[in-house]
Amino acid sequence: MVTAAGRWRELQEQRGIPPEIVARAPESPWKHDPKHFGAPEQAHDTPSRDAALAVLDGAGGAVLDVGCGGGSASLAVAGSADLLVGVDHNPGMLEVFSADCTARGVTFRTVLGEWPAVAGEAGSADAVLCHHVGYNTVDFPPFLLALTEAARRGVVMELTARHPMAWLDPLWLRFHGLRRAEPATADDAVAVLVELGITPTVVRWRRPARLPEDPEWVARRLCLPPQRVGEVAAALAEIPPRARDTVTLSW
Repeated sequence: MVTAAGRWRELQEQRGIPPEIVARAPESPWKHDPKHFGAPEQAHDTPSRDAALAVLDGAGGAVLDVGCGGGSASLAVAGSADLLVGVDHNPGMLEVFSADCTARGVTFRTVLGEWPAVAGEAGSADAVLCHHVGYNTVDFPPFLLALTEAARRGVVMELTARHPMAWLDPLWLRFHGLRRAEPATADDAVAVLVELGITPTVVRWRRPARLPEDPEWVARRLCLPPQRVGEVAAALAEIPPRARDTVTLSW
């Protein structure tokens, strides 16, 4: 019988881009520009922010932001925390996180590296936040257990309802003739947690429809050269604005 963790691993491994397509790509399809990941000036009220504030419960404390990017998750609750600790494997992301914390007068420190390998360096915190990183993980149980062990009071994880790149599947078929495998979902993540003996609180919600995607970014993600950006833009125009179903898990 396939376990929940085994199903997650299989789904995630099947979502990999075939190496022959990556080999033809003019640049890495996983490249991100850190300047696009800065935290908003005004924190958005979301179920994830509410869950993090509930964990802190007005008592202050340290917040550990795993896969922090520019710090949107932790900076949203910085007014209720005494220290923010940002963990990311991308030095550029940590630079953005540090700059935003400094500009807002927030006490912080950073840890460069992959979770859970750097869990010991990151240490424990009252609230552990992890937004939109779960689908980057193949071996999910150690990742989740390290989040749990680091949390003195609670963990808040935010995920899209299904793999965030699944919406590109019709374009992979259109441009490469590649039929993508079934994507992992937040329900699969919940199943792994339950298998580990953790029963999370699950809140399902929806972000506003996303603005039109940048054709250059999509072309790069699809491993296509710049000269095909026009074709990608035409294909994107045929895709209606997509709702962003989101899930907050807390435990």
